Amino acid sequence: MARVRPVRGLRYDLRRVSSDAGLLLAPPYDVVDAAGRARIAARSPHNCIHVILPTGEGDAKYVEGARQFAALKADALVHDDAPGFYVYHQTFTSEGQQFTRKGFIGLVELTRFGAGPVLPHERTLAGPKADRLKLMRACMAHLELVFGMFSDPDRSWEKAVGELGEPVLDADFDGAHHTLYRVADPAATAALTQILADRSIYIADGHHRYETMCSFRDELEEQGRGEAARWGLIYLSNLDDPGLVVLPTHRLVHGVADFDLAATLAALRPFFDIDEQPLPAAGNELRATLAAAASGGAAFGLAVPGADRMHLLRLRADFDPQAAGLGHLHPALQRLDVALLHELVLERGLGITREAQSQNTNLRYYKSTDEALAVAAGQRPDASDVQLVCFMNPTPVADVRAVCDSGEVMPQKSTFFYPKIPTGLVFHDLRDDLT
Repeated sequence: MARVRPVRGLRYDLRRVSSDAGLLLAPPYDVVDAAGRARIAARSPHNCIHVILPTGEGDAKYVEGARQFAALKADALVHDDAPGFYVYHQTFTSEGQQFTRKGFIGLVELTRFGAGPVLPHERTLAGPKADRLKLMRACMAHLELVFGMFSDPDRSWEKAVGELGEPVLDADFDGAHHTLYRVADPAATAALTQILADRSIYIADGHHRYETMCSFRDELEEQGRGEAARWGLIYLSNLDDPGLVVLPTHRLVHGVADFDLAATLAALRPFFDIDEQPLPAAGNELRATLAAAASGGAAFGLAVPGADRMHLLRLRADFDPQAAGLGHLHPALQRLDVALLHELVLERGLGITREAQSQNTNLRYYKSTDEALAVAAGQRPDASDVQLVCFMNPTPVADVRAVCDSGEVMPQKSTFFYPKIPTGLVFHDLRDDLT
């Protein structure tokens, strides 16, 4: 099944650049806006944001990214002398409860989705893949981590790595505490490799990055560039880990011609029980309302900004996917709230085609419930074009696994595994490994 192996990591030399590694890490590139990039870049000239979000116009920015990466290697990074796995712990608080999510970083054999043990759960977008491929090509490196999961109810992988010793990185960053340990003992790395040999890997986050690595592998193999092209950098965590937290991603609809929510709701009544109620005053109240509504099945909320009202939709107990025209969907998707929203509300009700969804023509995504609620309350002038806010529950991990195993995918941005994996923990410089 899955083939993983240790990596000769390239990582920050904290003796040379900073005793505070939090100044050097960055969030994934796709959650950083221009203002955020400026703030992060100002923390240190060695912060990896200079590489993963380089400045410049057009393709010139990828040349700048390669220049920044070369400077980083010369001034701030160190290569470990032998391959190893990097055990990584994130300690964080969510909904008032503290969690520690545990996993490890290494290399995975790259196989296209549907042709191997690495399974997706979301659709991807063309634009981000083209952007990341140009940067990967310019730097000749895997700069960012894919987040994968595997099933290990006995937590055997933790037993395999044994005592961890002193961390090579220990820092606070972005609301979480991050600890990185290097495991290079041959017996431990061999045991970890063997544990994954009979497992599937489910992509939690980084679908675009994984597909980009596969595309880059294809390019390099066509050039006869060696064995290393077949392996990609990945963080792997146990999907049975109690520290695995999933949060919702809300949808904001804009730019729909002849927008008519009343007509859409009327068409949905054969399938949903619909209650109109006051818009919740706070994010925790909204989350509780949605969670309670989902106790009997799929549920989500719809709100027109400034109306101070929310329509709460609950899937009817007698819902028949065939009668609803959803017989083309796999059973794993037919009662899944995010799939029902995209199929019945966005596409059929509002006319946002699958192509428009994939291009983000009429959709934006908010991970913060409080911010999405502020848009619905009419408190965000910068979102004045929004016609509808779709409030979502988090997708349960069991549903993510069921969709992966079915061979199907959910709509894009269906899950938000919290917290994100920062960039800057470990890099994989392909120039060292390619023949």
